[in-house]
Amino acid sequence: MTETCRYYNVSDLDKITEYILNHYNKEFNKVDFIAELQYLSTENGGRETPAKSGYRPQIKFDFDEMQTSGQQTFIDRETVNPGEKVRAKIKIVSTDYFTRTLIEGMEFEFREGAMKVGTGKIEHIVNKKLEKSSRD
Repeated sequence: MTETCRYYNVSDLDKITEYILNHYNKEFNKVDFIAELQYLSTENGGRETPAKSGYRPQIKFDFDEMQTSGQQTFIDRETVNPGEKVRAKIKIVSTDYFTRTLIEGMEFEFREGAMKVGTGKIEHIVNKKLEKSSRD
């Protein structure tokens, strides 16, 4: 008898495995791409206060006038000061609109209304629905 069978019956192990997989699938679905972000300094028109992980500015890509809300979850940090760089997981609201339009290395701006507060560069696309096909 294995240790697993001794302490858990099969249905309990299946439930635990299903719970873990569901948790990671939910977390995975919260990310559309990983990007390096450069916040503008206050002197260059950026924010006056630090941004906290979870910040949701508008994202604008050069190829379109459409802007979308993009939640920034910072990697290995909780806050970013004006003028600093950070890597972040980005989740955009308008995934259907941007289907098959993004490529790794693509640059974008993030804004608060009309004010540009920083720029970003896509390092890795997690949501393959967004990735531009080489045939497009």
